[in-house]
Amino acid sequence: MGLAPVDRELTPTGFLQLTGHPLRWALLGELSRSDRTVRELTVQVAQPQNLVSYHLGKLRDARLVSARRSSADRRDAYYSVDLTRVGELLSATGGALHPGLRLALPPPRARSGAVRARVLFLCTGNSARSQIAEALLEHMSAGAIEARSAGSNPKPLHPNAVRVLRTRGIDISANRTKHLDEFVSERFDGVITLCDRVREVCPEFPSHSEPVHWSIPDPASEGSTNRASYPAFRRTADELETRIGFQLHLLTETATARRFTNAER
Repeated sequence: MGLAPVDRELTPTGFLQLTGHPLRWALLGELSRSDRTVRELTVQVAQPQNLVSYHLGKLRDARLVSARRSSADRRDAYYSVDLTRVGELLSATGGALHPGLRLALPPPRARSGAVRARVLFLCTGNSARSQIAEALLEHMSAGAIEARSAGSNPKPLHPNAVRVLRTRGIDISANRTKHLDEFVSERFDGVITLCDRVREVCPEFPSHSEPVHWSIPDPASEGSTNRASYPAFRRTADELETRIGFQLHLLTETATARRFTNAER
């Protein structure tokens, strides 16, 4: 029996039917770790492209997954999962069965201690996206996670990056932009590329995990003046704040695991 057309507001049973398919569940799992192209997803789930594209279409119809045209190759697209929507639907599905099953995700807590997770954010100019991400991660983890940022072709710090973070009580006006070569020999628990172009030239870093990619458009390109592009900077900061909120759960687990490993030595 085929899947009925997906309504924009999924019912609990519709959500279970949609995500209960093994391939769709596997695709959600892959996209929860990193934005990926269809070609990459076919390798990760070991299924033909036409089948992967079909099931991605079902997930897109339900607004669990979205696609953005690659800024590096306009013929390609990066897919990402809306973890906020997935979480809300999971919670509603449990609550529909019994109120005691409504999920409530605890806020991530970066524990204090000598071992801190280290994260490097990369984009092309290190003037906006990666600077915003670095500052947000440090702020949201209360400094318990060490964040750094760099670019493949550094440009001056964008005034809108300073402005949008100032509205969140964060001052990066004294930050400098850096080339990724400054960090190529350093070890990070996570390397996150924010630009499709920099992903193509990203070198290998000593790391505990493979690089993660978040396909985020350059907000500076969405207006001919700083005033015109500022709304795009607000959207970028909002998206990064959401993504970093979920990433914090993974990073705190990494720091905890390292702490236990070091204690056993």
